[in-house]
Amino acid sequence: MDSMLNLLIVGHGRMGRRIEELAPGAGFAVAGCLDEESNRNGSGLASGRWAGVDVAIDVSAGGAVRDNVRALAALGINVVIGTTGWSADEADVRSAAAGAGIGVVAAPTFALGAVVLEELAWRASKMLAPYGDVGAWIHEAHHAAKRDAPSGTALRIRSAMTRAGWPSGIDMTSTRAGSIPGTHTIGFDAPHESLTLTHTARDRAVFAHGALVAARWLAGRRGWFTMRDVLGLEEHS
Repeated sequence: MDSMLNLLIVGHGRMGRRIEELAPGAGFAVAGCLDEESNRNGSGLASGRWAGVDVAIDVSAGGAVRDNVRALAALGINVVIGTTGWSADEADVRSAAAGAGIGVVAAPTFALGAVVLEELAWRASKMLAPYGDVGAWIHEAHHAAKRDAPSGTALRIRSAMTRAGWPSGIDMTSTRAGSIPGTHTIGFDAPHESLTLTHTARDRAVFAHGALVAARWLAGRRGWFTMRDVLGLEEHS
């Protein structure tokens, strides 16, 4: 394994604790963990305690991302943004990162397989779009506590299919029940055959693992990136 990197975890809920648990095995020394109390209004990032930190993972809350990235940018620390709900602040976040010259990986999901599923959806759509007798659909299912429906991943998949040239009529449905793990299925149905592609996130560790993969990739880089960059996939036009 490559040399150990120093990691700061911002947000210490279930995901933050899972990242902390997996970090040593992924080649990270955890320099610190900031929770809601210790980082109220970004106060935990205002001190000089974090010299030597190579990269941070922010899994706090969407409303805190702007202040956190501004503070991390001022400290010159690269950051993986592993939470959602901050799209309204994206312009400010990008500006702070660019002004300080830090590196950022931001993505709606850090499950590596989900990123690959989006790529496969784009490729399949591009190949099948010319045939007018093929229909397309997306179904996603999550646990009952997940509020947004459809999921951000499902919306990105639909967008990728549209960019690939799928003409119209991508039926999308969502299920919220019990403890269902995050599951996304894309289907193509023709008169004599069907094709389905499915990704299932069996537990929260898949997102923690992906965030750590992104953090190791980001160390030493500058600029704004997504998980497509981490996996070496070209952006679709």
